[in-house]
Amino acid sequence: MTTELPTGNSAPSFLTQENGERIAYHYTPGKGPGVIFLHGLMSDMDGGKALHVEDYCKKRGNAFLRFDCQGHGKSDGLFKDGHLTRWSDDTVDVLDQLTQGPQILIGSSMGGWNMLLSALKRPDRIAGLLGIAAAPDFTEDLMMNDLSPEQHAIINEQGYVEIPSDYGDEPYVISKAMLDDGRENLLLRRTIELDMPVRLIHGMEDPDVPWKTALRIQEMITSNDVEIQFVKKGDHRLSEDHDLDRLTRTLEALLQQVE
Repeated sequence: MTTELPTGNSAPSFLTQENGERIAYHYTPGKGPGVIFLHGLMSDMDGGKALHVEDYCKKRGNAFLRFDCQGHGKSDGLFKDGHLTRWSDDTVDVLDQLTQGPQILIGSSMGGWNMLLSALKRPDRIAGLLGIAAAPDFTEDLMMNDLSPEQHAIINEQGYVEIPSDYGDEPYVISKAMLDDGRENLLLRRTIELDMPVRLIHGMEDPDVPWKTALRIQEMITSNDVEIQFVKKGDHRLSEDHDLDRLTRTLEALLQQVE
């Protein structure tokens, strides 16, 4: 794998993977443990939560990495060709190639599923986990039930279906590949063998991922050091100023614990 440096202050760097595709990223060097932000479905590394944590880590002096999974943001590939295995492999690639020492993974929504899958692949590198509306198993537990018979028929016929998004102009592209791969990566039906500190933040008015998902994660994970913060009026994004302050307060406490 090779890395390509940015040509300007705001341009990303690129990690070229073994398959020739490039993963876009921004890396801030600093002390350990490092922090890696994992974005949500059809989101990217330039979201408000990622940038807020980046600014916090710069001020604190910790290394920080944010990146776009395949088919997202500035990375190569088409979203409709992506799935959880690929996105977790992207995370392991940047973890192995771009960081050193213990890391804290922060996963937002789909990034929370990615966070758990990636930690299972590299448990010795992960010092802690912080999930924001973490959504493991969403393809099976949420999407499969939300799709109509007509939409399922379209997926079977053309391999994907487009559905409106509440978070932007671009529709969600739900592919058969993502649904099939999600079924191979379900986590909440079995014990999750991870023993590092885990912090979960979930809004109780989240319209997309039920808050009880956080309870299920703590039930299935083997770690005894799991704390959940429920936000009574919190939505799915948890991106308001007070939400961002809560996020960095939680990260600060986690960093202090694992340092």
